[in-house]
Amino acid sequence: MLLIPAIDIKDGKCVRLRQGRMQDDTVYSEDPVAMAARWIKAGARRLHIVDLNGAAKGRPVNAEIIHRICAAHPGTPIQVGGGIRDEDAIQQYLDAGVSYVILGTKAVTAPHFVADMCMEFPSHIIVGLDVRDGKVAIDGWSKLSRHDAVDLAKKFEQDGVAAVIYTDISRDGMLNGINLASTVAFARELAIPVIASGGLTNLEDIKALCEVESEGITAAITGRAIYEGSIDFTAAQKLADKLSKTG
Repeated sequence: MLLIPAIDIKDGKCVRLRQGRMQDDTVYSEDPVAMAARWIKAGARRLHIVDLNGAAKGRPVNAEIIHRICAAHPGTPIQVGGGIRDEDAIQQYLDAGVSYVILGTKAVTAPHFVADMCMEFPSHIIVGLDVRDGKVAIDGWSKLSRHDAVDLAKKFEQDGVAAVIYTDISRDGMLNGINLASTVAFARELAIPVIASGGLTNLEDIKALCEVESEGITAAITGRAIYEGSIDFTAAQKLADKLSKTG
């Protein structure tokens, strides 16, 4: 079970949102590049970076900062989302050293784009599905689409995406526990890896995730919990490694 620290960038700063609301943010650092170094030093083997301004505007806004993080840590896989809506944006991130590009809103509004990009950039495309009550939200979670999350994910699996990030947006940033039942039910429908996101709160959540790793949940993104100290990242990854080896 891989734990992936989240670095959400808004106005050049490292922040966390509550349930995706741009106006409900907490600033944790003025320097996202230094924050990336902190998590890698703590034992992170992958980073999850979101350009929040990009997600809101539909185009990369904080790309320069993300490029600097990639340049500083060329050996660490980095997955990036937020405002990636065309091939040029994907190409520029991959050229900068990003390992995986996350498609969100564009994947839902133009599903054929995912198939095209999987052909163009095989093994580099991840789809992020932000889900509430089984339906997928778009545009920075401001709109709820009519699309069923499982149906969409199965299509993207056929297209060749490397993984799907499943975010329960009712839990995200709230520190009230991961929605394990819905995440497991989702993962069981797919053969590709599922990355859990939203609500990770403490080591009990880590233990619970490791117990269902065999269902196809291979990683979990953690944000507010590691910033506010309810999870010690180094201890959590060590626990996950131990449980994954013995489970």
